[in-house]
Amino acid sequence: MPSYHKKSHIYAILIRTALVISTLVIGLAIPFFGLVLSLIGSLLTMLVTLVLPCLCFLSIVGRKVTRLQVALCVAVLVVGAVSSAIGSYSAISKIVESLRGLP
Repeated sequence: MPSYHKKSHIYAILIRTALVISTLVIGLAIPFFGLVLSLIGSLLTMLVTLVLPCLCFLSIVGRKVTRLQVALCVAVLVVGAVSSAIGSYSAISKIVESLRGLP
């Protein structure tokens, strides 16, 4: 293997190690880090997996979209919004509970 490939491989390993160590430090420093991640996950996961694909599909297809496709996209958007709201409410309520329990 050429020397520049070895150097780039070493840099990749160092960056991965630094990311894992920084995540560990943040996880140990913030007492409810998992709850914050669940809040972020409930918001962003639904947005990226359900809402954005439907909106992109509707914007790409434009006026060629059928009523059935619009109805299905609206149904998926509603499910995504409701799921995101329920997940966010659950995560926020658990964060509030943990903040109240701190001395």
